[in-house]
This record gives sequence, structure tokens and C-alpha cells, in this order.
Amino acid sequence: MKTLGFVFRYAKEYVGTLIITIVAMVSLVGVQLVGPLIIRQLIAMVSELGWNPETAAQVTRLALLALGLYIARAGLQFLRNYMAHVAGWGVVADSRRHIYTHLQRLSLRFYETQQTGQLMSRMVNDSELFERLIAHAIPDTLVNVLMFLGVLGITMSLNWRLSLLTIVPVPLIAFAARGFGKYVRPAFRERQKDLAELNAILADNFSGIREIKAFTREHIEAGRISTRIDNYRDSMLHALKLMAVFGPFVEFASSLGTVVVIYFGGRMVFQGAVAIEDLVAFFLYLELFYQPVRVLSNVWENVQESLAGADRVAELLDINPDVDDKSDAIELAERVRGDIVFDKVGFHYATGDTVLEDITLDVPANSVVALVGPTGVGKSTMASLIPRFHDVCAGAVRIDGHDVRDVTLNSLRRQVSLVLQDVFLFHGTVRENILFGRPGASEEEMISAAKIANAHEFILELPEGYDTMIGERGVKLSGGQKQRVSIARAVLKDAPILILDEATSSVDTQTELLIQQALERLMVGRTTIVIAHRLSTIRSADLIVVLEGKVISQLGNHEQLMARDGLYRHLNEIQTLIGAADPEALREYRHSITAFAGN
Repeated sequence: MKTLGFVFRYAKEYVGTLIITIVAMVSLVGVQLVGPLIIRQLIAMVSELGWNPETAAQVTRLALLALGLYIARAGLQFLRNYMAHVAGWGVVADSRRHIYTHLQRLSLRFYETQQTGQLMSRMVNDSELFERLIAHAIPDTLVNVLMFLGVLGITMSLNWRLSLLTIVPVPLIAFAARGFGKYVRPAFRERQKDLAELNAILADNFSGIREIKAFTREHIEAGRISTRIDNYRDSMLHALKLMAVFGPFVEFASSLGTVVVIYFGGRMVFQGAVAIEDLVAFFLYLELFYQPVRVLSNVWENVQESLAGADRVAELLDINPDVDDKSDAIELAERVRGDIVFDKVGFHYATGDTVLEDITLDVPANSVVALVGPTGVGKSTMASLIPRFHDVCAGAVRIDGHDVRDVTLNSLRRQVSLVLQDVFLFHGTVRENILFGRPGASEEEMISAAKIANAHEFILELPEGYDTMIGERGVKLSGGQKQRVSIARAVLKDAPILILDEATSSVDTQTELLIQQALERLMVGRTTIVIAHRLSTIRSADLIVVLEGKVISQLGNHEQLMARDGLYRHLNEIQTLIGAADPEALREYRHSITAFAGN
């Protein structure tokens, strides 16, 4: 019932539509109940009266009444089906919006442990099952309950003894339905889980199709997909096998009622206790009487499928975000100065692995601060604490004196622009991607941002210019072009704090020069945090922070750090050797840097 209540919360928005559906269903039941009475009346007329003009007129009236009932039935069926689907798909759409909004609130820590395909399956496949519950299972249940009660009332009026005998199998069916539910719902839940796993591996493979081809993994990946397909097929067949047992059982139990009517009803007719027209009507109503019972197997399958999907959606919605607004969070100013303070900051991941310890650092507004150090030392993690992609585990990060945990996420993240090494561009046009951070910008502002990013010229050379579709993740652009579009996006956002994470790596020298020029223009008048492995790009930084072994080991500008014997000077010298391409000196220095790191 808890899961049903979860689904019905969405259905509240469609009360009017559902009322229309219910009125149509009740009317439909009434129309269907009148049909056998017309047949009964016709048989009674044939038995009691001869053929004459009066009976001919009565037969005509009965035929016209039947025609009118069938026309009304068709109209009511349309109204019932369409309005039920309006409510059902409305619930699906609202639940999907709710799920997506909830997923957006969850922190990056959640996404680090999830597969995209799994989340998509919960949002799309599992929520779609709600339509079966709202548009099919619940209306069908209501119609058939009303039908059952209506037929029972009429048959009781015809012959109460025979009517009581026909309902003997009903408790048996109800007991079986309850027992089957204990097995069917977990089976459908397992089916949805296997479907999610299939979607997850498909999403991974489609995203990594280039790597699959490059490493000739087609055969191996086809095997992995085949295994997931087989798993889904097997779990589906297991669930359907349970329902395949339940359906014939319901059919058999309901047919026992027909046997009872044949045996006892036939005797009553010969004994004169029941009129022949009443027995015929009884048989006609008997079909309507057991129709709800037979429909129960299909309805029960829909209910169990829907509840299995609702269980998985509810499980997802029960996850609380690690990073969220406090109840008393304040709004930052429209544009902050950009003073950033790391006050004894510590951070570790959910696995318990400590990344940062006792990080204390003052970043003055409009300054350029570079974070350097070996791979995996926590440079990107440290930068991600500023826009609260993660929350500190100790200490505090402050912007203009405000602890970032005390301000709203929206007002905080409006102050920060990011340009990352792994550029993500959305499927769409160049224009849409540049305007992503500021959709209301004018054409002139967009073009100006592209010019600052050294992107305007190459954009004009594209087939449709700014309206060129660039494909998923920008696959139709080169790495350098994608990087410059992302810089234009950051320029247009015009945030006072800028984070550059390996923004010039993995491009050729000429493209790097264009990107570096664009970045220098972008950094003017902003507090900039630069993460770089190419130390030649950060020599002009106001402050260079050397991270080593979870802590800050060195602070200073380029000249100061090169004057000391430390990790920064060693990293600079080895990069100089790499640039000079002196193999012997490089081998010698690799040995020295290894020894230095060991000390």
C-alpha cells in the first residue's frame, strides 16, 4: 500500500480526468447489465405470446433498444479508454519530471557510483509502468468489481440459491491471487533490474564505440551484450511463467461455476423451480459474472509490474543529496569580489580514502593561482570544493567571507565558470552550446565571446556557421575547436571566479597557443584557479600551490619556487628535458625524480 500511495500522489493532479473515467465506467457497466435482460424479455415473449403485430412491434422496440445500447457502449468505451490514458500518461510524465529534478539535486558523489543506463532505465522504463496501473489495472479493477456486484444482484433476484452456488469458487481465486502476488512482484522487480543492466551496458558501449573498434573488442562486447539479453529474457520468462500458471487456474476455477449452473439449474428447470427464460438469462449473466474474475489475472499482472517499477523508482527517490541547500541558506551577491579562503580543509571520498588534509590557502580576488603536483594528489578535488560539487569533510571553504555551505547552490554556482580538459558539448548547434550558460544573451554578445575565445573564425567556416549541428559530445569538432567553444561558453557566462582544469592539454602547439591566448583574455578581472601539468603555462601565475601527499608542500611564484630544491623545480626540470628530447638525460632525471619522491 505504501508503494500505491507513492504512485497515487502523482494521480491527484488528474482527479477530474479520473472522475470522467469512473462515470464512463459506471455507465458502461449499466449498459452491459441491460443486454441480457433484453434477451430474457425476448425469450419470454416467444414462450408466452404468438406472432402478431403487437409482438412484432415489441421485437422492433427491443432491437432498437439493443442498437442504442451498443452505440452507447462504444461511446462510453472510447471515453473510458482515452480519459484513462490521459491520466495514465500524465502520471508518467509528472513522475519523470520529478525523478529528473531529484537526480539533478543529487551530488557528484552519487554519480561516481552509478551507470547512466541504470538511471535512464529507472526514469524511463520503470516509470512507464505507472501508466498500466492508472490507465489499465485500476480502471479494469473498478469496472469488474462493479460488474461483479451488479451481476450478483441481478442473479440473486432471479434465483438466490443458484446464485450463491455460483460464487463458491471466488474465495479460492482470491486466496490464489494473494499467494501468487508474493512471488510475481519480486519476479517482475528482478526483470526490471535485468532490463536496467542491459540498458546500462548498451549506453556504455554506444558511448565507447570508438574504443571498442580501436581495440577490436567487437566480439567480446557482443558476448557481454548477449549475456545481458539472455538474463533479461530469462527473468521475463520466469515472471511470465508464474502468470501463465495463475491465468489457467483462474479460468478453471471460474468454469466450475458454469458446471454448477448446468447441474443444479438444469434440475431446477425440469422440476419447475426455474423458468427456462430465467435459466438462459442466468447463463448470459454467468459470463458477465466470471468476466471480472478472468480479467483478474491480466489486471494482477499489470499491478505487480507497476508496483515492481514503483519500488525501484521509490528506492531512487529515497536517496538524499550529499550536497544541498540549508534551510536558512542565503543568496550571494549578484557578483562577488572573488576572495577565496581554504581554512584547514580536509576531504575524503565515501570509500574512506583521504585526499586532502589541513589545506589552508588564501586566494585574493582577481589573482591567478595555479595548483600543481603529481597525478591523483587532489588538485581537481580541491577546485571542485569551490562550487560545492563536493562538501569538505573538515574545515571550510569561504567566498567573500561566506562559508559556501551557508549559501544557496544556485547563487554560488552562478559565480563560477569552468573550462575542463574533458570538454562536454551537448548534441545541438554551436550557438546552443555557447549560449548554454546564458541563454538570454544577444547575438552580439555571443559573437564577442566567440572572438575572445579565438573561435569565431573556425565557426564561420562550418557548413551552417553558428547553426551547425555538432553531434553528440561535439564529435564533429576537433579537440581544440571543442575547447574554444567551451571557453566561449565561459566568457559569455562572465562569472567572477574561473576554474581551468588542464584546459590546454592534449592539443597541438598551434592550437595550444590559440587556447592560451583565449584563456589569458578570459582571466582578466577574475579570480582564477588553474590546474596544469604543463608548467610552462602557469609561470606568470601570482601564486603557485604545490600539492604533495595530501598537503600543500610549497607556496610561491615561479621564480621563488625555482630557487628552492623541491618538487616544483624537479617537475620543471623534467618537463624541460622532455621538451629537449635528450633520452640519456631524461633517463637520468627519471631516476632522480623517483628517488626524490621516495624521500
